[in-house]
Amino acid sequence: MKKLLVILGLICLSFSSIILFKPGDEPVPIQASKQRTGDAKAGFIYLTTGDYLRSGIPLSYFKLGFGKTAINYFNRDGNNKDIPYDYTVVNAPNGEPVVAPNCMQCHAQVFDGRLIMGLGNSTIDFTHGQKLDPKNAAAAEKLLKNTDLNKYEASEPFLRVVKAIGGQLHTKVRGVNTADRLAALLASHRDPKTFRWSDQTMLEVSDEVIPTDVPAWWMLKKKNAMFYNGFGRGDFGRFLMASNLLTVNDTSESREVDAHFNDVLAYINSIQPPAYPNPVDKTLAKKGGILFVQYCSKCHGSYGSGGKYPNLLIPESDVKTDSLLYKSNYQSYQFVEWFNNSWFATGDHPAKLEPFNGYIAPPLDGIWITAPYLHNGSVPDLETLLNSKERPAYWSRDFNNPVYDYDKLGWKYIVKDSVQGTTVYDTHLPGYGNYGHTYGDKLSNGERKAIIEYLKTL
Repeated sequence: MKKLLVILGLICLSFSSIILFKPGDEPVPIQASKQRTGDAKAGFIYLTTGDYLRSGIPLSYFKLGFGKTAINYFNRDGNNKDIPYDYTVVNAPNGEPVVAPNCMQCHAQVFDGRLIMGLGNSTIDFTHGQKLDPKNAAAAEKLLKNTDLNKYEASEPFLRVVKAIGGQLHTKVRGVNTADRLAALLASHRDPKTFRWSDQTMLEVSDEVIPTDVPAWWMLKKKNAMFYNGFGRGDFGRFLMASNLLTVNDTSESREVDAHFNDVLAYINSIQPPAYPNPVDKTLAKKGGILFVQYCSKCHGSYGSGGKYPNLLIPESDVKTDSLLYKSNYQSYQFVEWFNNSWFATGDHPAKLEPFNGYIAPPLDGIWITAPYLHNGSVPDLETLLNSKERPAYWSRDFNNPVYDYDKLGWKYIVKDSVQGTTVYDTHLPGYGNYGHTYGDKLSNGERKAIIEYLKTL
């Protein structure tokens, strides 16, 4: 198991209240939900050292398989000192130290030698050869049963999940995420009231694996709803702590984890996007700012002193981007009913799911560093996002030695004629389409260049 990836953005749709739009319908504003707050410093500590997952690989076995990390990005001490930043050593309920994946698997990325907290991981590999392997989990389980029952007991909740769903998580292309499918698969094995695990599935889950690009955490402070179609309503902390479903034993454990996520949300809301590191043409950026107000701010908001973000849902009939994400992954009445009748929807800070046939127009803070673009990561840079005719149908980037284009704002890529392995993005695949969001096509090349220069300042 080279990659033990945990990605939980527990997102689904309420089939019973699907909002349908006709061509010409206007964007729909999202009303704010009351949110908890807490201690940002405590939230960071819990994210990087906390036990929101309480099962994993025994520490001694992890060190044999992975070795030591070269850089201690978080300056962690103790057992975590030598562990990669996207894993955490925690004590299982029986006291045995195990290594569990943490939120930084998806919500942090090394960029030009620096770890950027909150940046969606666009290098992650969920392709067939890198998926969680049930056979490896079964072999590890057999070995631990025969050699060390304490280690087996500590690892069993994690291994049983890998055995049950590991073979159902893979993407066609490296760099995109399977968070939505993982959420549905985990829910299908858990009782909604108690979160107790069942080896038998209790929900029907589609066979489709819909790719997503992980949005930057620093945008969350402006948003009134979570996820690409804005259907995560109510308490954001409940969605953020849903990774707990991977190894949780019951909801009493979930309550303990939930008590920390007001602090986690406070930390996430404290994250600021990194500033563009190179010189900006101020004259051109000023011109671009004027054009941005004219062409872009209605949906994406205004910035600087007095700036406002409108929190608008854009109907599919308007944005016209690949619709498979909201259609296939979210329009499952069983999944929705599970969530909206689960522990997550109870208590004094419940969460709920409200559907939408379209997508939210996100804030653009730090957009310069968040390539690739669109909800499925199908567009490599901002230049082609603003000129749909130039978007490549097949393109690849170097994942081993990635190079960023600070002018076009995106990963440097090579246009291909056809699919050649899992590092070539194929926009003809269902869910991987790069069409829609053609609003920039009306601009001249000079106007696009000016807007891009302005976006460097956000």
